[in-house]
Amino acid sequence: MSLYLVQNQSRTADPTPYESKLAKAIEQVFGDGGHSLEALVDGLNEIGIHSPDGSPWSQDSLTAEMARLEQSVNGGR
Repeated sequence: MSLYLVQNQSRTADPTPYESKLAKAIEQVFGDGGHSLEALVDGLNEIGIHSPDGSPWSQDSLTAEMARLEQSVNGGR
């Protein structure tokens, strides 16, 4: 038995296409060396991954979206 967290082990459903696209873009920004919130926002906007309402990400909108996604994955726990 692995001692490491298995990706998505706590999910109750598969990620949506939007969630998968956002996760892949975040991984790309991290892989390019962007590890701060500011770098993540800038990187997502440079890649062309926009917020759910179609506007460019801001630090506030990305923080709010991450909180929303956490709530949806954890069922509000």
